[in-house]
Amino acid sequence: MSKTVQEALSGGALEGRPSLRETYRKGDSIELSITDIAEKDQCFGRLEDGAGVFVRGMLAIGDRVSARVIKVKPGYMEAVSETLLQPSPDRTEPCCPVFGVCGGCKWMHVDYAAQLRYKQKKVRDALVHIGGFDNVDVVSALPAPESFHYRNKVEFSCSSRRYLMPEEIASGRFEKPRDFALGFHAPGNFEKVLEIDECFLAKPEMNRVLALTRRFALEQGLEPYAVREHTGYLRNLMLRYSEDDRSLMVNIVTSWYDEERMQLYCELLTSSMPDVPLTIVNNVTTRKNTVATGEKEYLVYGDGVVRERLGNLRFRISANSFFQTNTRQAEVLYNGIMRMADLSAEDTVYDLYCGTGTITLYLARNCRLAVGLEVVESSIGDARENAAMNEVGNAVFHSMDLKDFHTIVPALEEYGQPRVIVTDPPRAGMHPKALETMLRIQPETIVYVSCNPANLARDGKVIVEYGYVLEEVVPVDMFPHTSHVETLACFRMQREKG
Repeated sequence: MSKTVQEALSGGALEGRPSLRETYRKGDSIELSITDIAEKDQCFGRLEDGAGVFVRGMLAIGDRVSARVIKVKPGYMEAVSETLLQPSPDRTEPCCPVFGVCGGCKWMHVDYAAQLRYKQKKVRDALVHIGGFDNVDVVSALPAPESFHYRNKVEFSCSSRRYLMPEEIASGRFEKPRDFALGFHAPGNFEKVLEIDECFLAKPEMNRVLALTRRFALEQGLEPYAVREHTGYLRNLMLRYSEDDRSLMVNIVTSWYDEERMQLYCELLTSSMPDVPLTIVNNVTTRKNTVATGEKEYLVYGDGVVRERLGNLRFRISANSFFQTNTRQAEVLYNGIMRMADLSAEDTVYDLYCGTGTITLYLARNCRLAVGLEVVESSIGDARENAAMNEVGNAVFHSMDLKDFHTIVPALEEYGQPRVIVTDPPRAGMHPKALETMLRIQPETIVYVSCNPANLARDGKVIVEYGYVLEEVVPVDMFPHTSHVETLACFRMQREKG
């Protein structure tokens, strides 16, 4: 967050003035210009009297808006944008007809070049104001090769409660069934689903399957899942696409297995899409939730996997495997990791939170030994299979909890101390004890891969306290039209003078 946003949260900008609660009330209408981006997909601006306001809505820096106050705090207010009075030069016309209702692409109204600037600023602000890095140089965010239709995985949900558009409610005319929807969950609502005809981030082949599945479900009278009542058959449609061979996995998630229905569904898809190599699986779950994973998987058609290539490596991806969602930009990300690691043929590198081993195997091409460490045992099994499939003999994988330093000691004794550590933690960042484990190893170089700038700043602050210098920061745009940004940060051990 920027200095102005921090001041608003602390109330520092209003010292010596009447409190906001003496001046403003919930429901007040205010006008202001948007000057900054903030957390939780909000924007920020100040009123003429200096009062800071966090504004919800699809806004851009430079917009002037009329907003309604919904909360008055001691040092700032929260408001909802109601009218765009003057548009920002950063704005563009979103192509999606459900933009603003669907919660997926919250920045589609912002020109792509401006999105990259916003993401660069988001990373820099976090490092400066959370991490305390005064002179940090954050380069421009690396753009994605494709800003639309880039996702190789999409999950659609099915519900017996369709989210009704405002114009439908106003007119009283409902052209689609109200008790069936296949699309995305409405923001903040896990019961209602917004009907989607086309997702502009999904591959065109995925949108074809979406339309065919909706048609099949309605024609066959398939009962949609109702999470509150825990009834219904059709739950989710999860799709995976391979950039390498343009094949498509269809994973239909249901409450029970119906072989006859699955065969009819298979016949519809294969006859309607003869130009697309398909594999079809049916995940079955009896759990009371809306998660697109099953307790048991049935193979309906093909071999049940898709195969993808990153660089010269191939990966076998099953329905529930983790894999980077933007294949082409993943190569940009991994090449950046490789450049920062600057490995030689004699080096040993450790890859923390290695998952299914994609980064580990990428690194193994340029060093003596790559060691992948991960707490999830099933992921370690997948990583070993990927190593065998690619005939990579200098990569090893072990399951361990990095929060306990003693668990990594046997690896250090067997493989030696790494010159480089790459860490790619989950969104919550590194657990403090796992961070301590990494720093006790004292590698020469740490390459930190982060999907959360705030946690990168928090962990980075600790890393430099152990004698490291933050040398380079590169934001990578893995998810155009969203506020999410991946960041590469390179820390090097500071050499003693003399």
